[in-house]
Amino acid sequence: MFKLSEIKDLIKLVDQTSIHELEIENEGTRIAIRKPNRTESLLINSVPAAANTLLNQPHYMPGLTAPAQQPADPAPAAEQPETRSKEDLHAIQSPMVGTFYAAPAPGAEPFVKVGSKVNEKTVVCIVEAMKLMNEIEAEVKGEIVEILVENGQLVEYGQPLFLVKKD
Repeated sequence: MFKLSEIKDLIKLVDQTSIHELEIENEGTRIAIRKPNRTESLLINSVPAAANTLLNQPHYMPGLTAPAQQPADPAPAAEQPETRSKEDLHAIQSPMVGTFYAAPAPGAEPFVKVGSKVNEKTVVCIVEAMKLMNEIEAEVKGEIVEILVENGQLVEYGQPLFLVKKD
């Protein structure tokens, strides 16, 4: 188990260096510290009950957030992509790890919205990786039926970003 002072030292280390992400596992406890958009987040898995109590207290390490809670009510089955026919849906996947941007600039209109018609060369988003802005194209002709990520969200290689109903 990690001591609070050790966690604080790790956060300072990450903050003072060019390291963007640090993951450490010790005795079944995993800590991941990330610096998306100049903020830090703390994720802890397999935490003993006493530490969970500390995490849920409002004054525990200000500026850090615990893992996001799952929504209480799942989406109705009709809205879930698994219920759609897989033959006519194409998932546009992230070709790299990076930050997802729905628009070309802050405050600009997004490249696409649900209902937008796209073709193989339509730019649907930008994935920023190592300060490079990579335009992601639709790859297929069709209509955007679902946007699976939020603007500014970190995405993984192969993570689905959009669902497109193929023409």
